[in-house]
Amino acid sequence: MRLVLGSQSSARLTVLRSAGIDPVVRVSGVDEDAVAAALTDPRPDELVTALAEAKAHAVVAALAGEPTELLQEAVVVGCDSMLSINGKMVGKPGTPEVARERWREMAGKTGELLTGHVVLRLVDGVVDRAARGAQATTVRFGTPSDRELEAYIATGEPLAVAGGFTLDGMGGWFIDGIDGDHGSVLGISLPLTRRLLAEVGVSVIDLWPAS
Repeated sequence: MRLVLGSQSSARLTVLRSAGIDPVVRVSGVDEDAVAAALTDPRPDELVTALAEAKAHAVVAALAGEPTELLQEAVVVGCDSMLSINGKMVGKPGTPEVARERWREMAGKTGELLTGHVVLRLVDGVVDRAARGAQATTVRFGTPSDRELEAYIATGEPLAVAGGFTLDGMGGWFIDGIDGDHGSVLGISLPLTRRLLAEVGVSVIDLWPAS
């Protein structure tokens, strides 16, 4: 049994490897804006879970051309993270201008980082069982000086991460604290993933390397 991570996030990969799982990595290539646009007034948790589900199913479809042994029995995990703050759901800034605007709105405030998780169990290349859920963690933002903010944006780090910040990178200097699951802020919650794996009949220890 292998775990397939449907994400190019180095943070998610690091969390899983640190927890004893070396996943197969496949990038979904899902158009997140198109998936979100197809939803009708979703709640924040519904939005991130729908995006995670789209990613997981896209990876399953792409796996059709993979080696038979991978398709015989595997679990595909899809995740998506967004920040809820000031009444809005925001994803990756994408540009320095948007990152700057976001940080000026976030500084000194509190937001909620939500990560949707979907686990699909594959048996002989077919989705046999599925489980889904979302984890929310409160994030308390610091107030970087103008010089600090410009230097942070110049690193490029905040442009490609949900909410425009990291907890485990340079952005961590500007986070005053969190309440909840830190793994969810990094992009994957281990406790939630373990529960979802159990729902599809897989124990996390079965994904650990053989001793």
